[in-house]
Amino acid sequence: MKIGLISDTHSYLDERVFHHFQSCDEIWHAGDIGENHVLEKLSEFKPTKAVFGNIDSPLMQKELPEYLLLEHEGIKTLMIHIGGKPGKYAKGVRQLILKHQPKLFICGHSHILKVMMDRELGVLYMNPGAAGKHGFHQMRTLLRFDLKAGEIKNLEVIELGKRAQA
Repeated sequence: MKIGLISDTHSYLDERVFHHFQSCDEIWHAGDIGENHVLEKLSEFKPTKAVFGNIDSPLMQKELPEYLLLEHEGIKTLMIHIGGKPGKYAKGVRQLILKHQPKLFICGHSHILKVMMDRELGVLYMNPGAAGKHGFHQMRTLLRFDLKAGEIKNLEVIELGKRAQA
């Protein structure tokens, strides 16, 4: 199963996302979607799972979960918008990880692309950075990876271009 991971679109969806996620089976959006048209376009293109972020409207926060537990190909995944990072998780996140024991933990919010192993909790941490135009990030980024037979493979970082060029 191939996953396209995106976050922090802030109402802007670069058309190149569709090219980069063409081979994906699902798209996962880690919050701060912005206007609903972003989620609608992604969902029309591929099956899409999403959590709400702190800038999302009250209606979107009512319709989407704060966090998702997903399981595909023997990989349990926990996705939330505000997650912090290994060693400095956001309030309540460490407890969620300990409770659900995911193999993969995904968040957004920081606009900083980061993938690392949290050896203490035994979970792979992924933050795809930000794909939108708003924020302090310089490069707009996505992640793409495979889930296969209990393994996370073929992780790719995709750069959409500088934020100012959007």
